[in-house]
Amino acid sequence: MLTRLGPPLTVFLLAGPILFGLAGTVLPAFGYLPALGGNEFTLAYFADFLARPGIDGSIGLSFLAGIASAGISLLVVMFFVAAWAGTRVFSRLQHLVSPLLSVPHAAAAFGLAFLIAPSGMIARLVSPELTGWTRPPDIAVVNDPMGLAMIAGLVVKEIPFLLLVTLAAMPQVRLAETRMLAASLGYGRVAGFLLLAWPAIYAQIRLAVFAVIAFASSVVDVAMILGPTTPPTLAVRLLQWMNSPDLSMRYLASAGALAQLAVTAAALAAWIGIERLGALLRNHLALRGRRFRHDAPARHGALAAMSVSALVVFAGLATLAIWSVSGFWKFPDTLPQSFTLKTWMTATPRIFSPLATTLVVAVAATIAAVILAILCLRREDETGRRPGRWALFLVYLPLIVPQAAFLFGLQLLFILTGTMASLPALILGHLVFVMPYVFLSLSDPWRAHDRRYEAIAAGLGRKRSETFWKVKLPMLLRTVLIAGAVGFAVSIGQYLPTVLIGAGRLATVTTEAVALASGGNRRVIGVYAFLQMLLPTLGFLVATALPAMLFRRRRAMRI
Repeated sequence: MLTRLGPPLTVFLLAGPILFGLAGTVLPAFGYLPALGGNEFTLAYFADFLARPGIDGSIGLSFLAGIASAGISLLVVMFFVAAWAGTRVFSRLQHLVSPLLSVPHAAAAFGLAFLIAPSGMIARLVSPELTGWTRPPDIAVVNDPMGLAMIAGLVVKEIPFLLLVTLAAMPQVRLAETRMLAASLGYGRVAGFLLLAWPAIYAQIRLAVFAVIAFASSVVDVAMILGPTTPPTLAVRLLQWMNSPDLSMRYLASAGALAQLAVTAAALAAWIGIERLGALLRNHLALRGRRFRHDAPARHGALAAMSVSALVVFAGLATLAIWSVSGFWKFPDTLPQSFTLKTWMTATPRIFSPLATTLVVAVAATIAAVILAILCLRREDETGRRPGRWALFLVYLPLIVPQAAFLFGLQLLFILTGTMASLPALILGHLVFVMPYVFLSLSDPWRAHDRRYEAIAAGLGRKRSETFWKVKLPMLLRTVLIAGAVGFAVSIGQYLPTVLIGAGRLATVTTEAVALASGGNRRVIGVYAFLQMLLPTLGFLVATALPAMLFRRRRAMRI
């Protein structure tokens, strides 16, 4: 009975908040919000939005961030997989990059900022010997007007995501046979893979690429940490208007939220155009017989790009850890003159409440998402029917629709129902974004499970429920826990849902860390950002260690 409720309940929890939120955004954008005296429809707020100083720059930055970050990330992943898939180097780098998926965007952005800032770790490592700098140079590296630092921060975080979804899609092609066929036709390693295998792989990961574009074009926390400020990106300006004490600014924010939806749609449309140009180029090269046998520069360039992206994140996280325990540290010293836990001891009393909220919301949203995902997959087992393309699109819907486009309206709904700034409302807000990641992480391993074990249990007279609890679930426990760890990490990193639904009264580690970005106290930022990175890591450690402890007496039965 419960399995029948799984799919419709999941549809309601994914599509319901988005549809309600969009409705709550569209109506105020056109001037209809009776609670604030808006009883007539008007286009005045769109005119006001377009008249805002620097709004064209904000729109352009958002559009550029979506296209550039997705394009660069995909190119790195595409060439790296084409050049090194199936090799020992690929396996080692895959294990190096995979853990980075658990690092929240804000923590990675802080780490990159601490690396590339004029007084950052990179400048300290080369100064004064190579640069002659005895004081930080006056260079706008972080918060640069073109948003290059923001795009770089997005790229190093999206590469692990796109790599993992590409790895999940690779079983759809026969890699060894494809390699042999391409080599027999005289194609180089990279060209053969891109012409024969990549089209089928890209068809499987296309929605994930769309999700990256939508996220990058509407991201708030990374833009606040690394992005330009004059003007900021459109999403940051929307948050400023929504948090304004002047309640009439909600009309303007709603109009801007619809503009954000249009910017993301324009970025997706532009990407579809880029896809078609890429297909034409591929066909042109194939028809001309270009085989690109000498592809060593492309192969080593892809390896270098993938390695650098991973090392940048690890180096940034290490820098955060050093700043959190640093004493006096003047420029250009490579390391602090002393180490101390004073910052941790000072910040601990203030961390306790945001940490408790973070853990309660993340654990509750993750448990709910895992239960719903299992119910949907069990229903799939019972009916023998996999979800179609539209169902898969629904799973990706919360990732493709910009958060600002529906969270403003969802916030209004919570205000009208009196549930604003409550834990259940915040958990529901996080669940909308956690559920897609949990389902996508769990679905492929669940479907790959050998159903002959269940047939054997049935042959021994066990009921279906007994088979699930005593055979299938224990065998898939590690996979379920890892999917839960992914969902836990996603919840930890949620910024905009927490700010809007929590209304400043339910703070989390992430919202506190981003709020400190404008303060400039690197030691306190290091504490919060390092803790934000540590929580998802602990989640993955639990997901790995718990099955090993529970089944330590059955290691000889491992397949």
